[in-house]
Amino acid sequence: MNRLRIRHMTGFHYEGEVTASYNEARMLPVSADGQLVLHSSLEIMPMSTQHSYVDYWGSRVSAFEILTPHRELALTATSLVEVRARQHTDHTIGWDDLAALAGRASEFVEQRVQTRRTAPPAEVIALAREIADGFVSPCEAAEQICVAIGNSVEYMQGVTGVTTTAAEAWEHRKGVCQDIAHLAIGALRAVGIPARYVSGYLHPKPNAAIGETVMGESHAWVEWYCGNWRGYDPTNLIDIGDRHVTVGRGRDYNDVPPLRGVYAGPFKSALFVRVEITRED
Repeated sequence: MNRLRIRHMTGFHYEGEVTASYNEARMLPVSADGQLVLHSSLEIMPMSTQHSYVDYWGSRVSAFEILTPHRELALTATSLVEVRARQHTDHTIGWDDLAALAGRASEFVEQRVQTRRTAPPAEVIALAREIADGFVSPCEAAEQICVAIGNSVEYMQGVTGVTTTAAEAWEHRKGVCQDIAHLAIGALRAVGIPARYVSGYLHPKPNAAIGETVMGESHAWVEWYCGNWRGYDPTNLIDIGDRHVTVGRGRDYNDVPPLRGVYAGPFKSALFVRVEITRED
């Protein structure tokens, strides 16, 4: 078990004075699926009242507005979370049973439909179909599909952006965790396996000392359904374990952005992000 303190700072620098802004933040983890939130808080500058709620996908949302002139919006989310290794049980469900089950509940139907961000190119669909045809178990096929996608796309920052689609990332064969997750989800959905996007954090140093603070990043991985929901990190080619902290789930990144909003003021703004993760006793 790991006890992780996460400090996530983000916001915008504006080129001029902003007169008003309206925002939503999804930066605080939830207690579920192998993790227990011991403490969490969100500080917003300039000071603002918050309205908190849980959205349709189960993510904690802080909605706020700032109606005083400002040149910077800064948020600091601080969380202390106990994370345990996930147990991945064997799944005996077959393809026919999965198709029947996944067609009966909106939870699964919504995670079988491609979005603009996840729609895969023909080459990815063919790759996923070839792998799926070689397995009796959808769960085993899903893992191998994620491995194939992770091995096919090189992790590289600066090549793609937050609006990049899976098809565009595949053209480059380069991208970040968001792109690799979108590609894996698109491939899984293409062969009838419900799959969803997970946002959160990954402690980047497996053997970090207690009290050691390291620079981290927001992270993304996938979950698929094959009798139960099963998580996998295709960017790092590892199972979800006690270094992953879940913040939100959805159909794609658009359902779980850390910060989203609109403002009245100068056209240009610059996003800043800093994530610090500390392993605690």
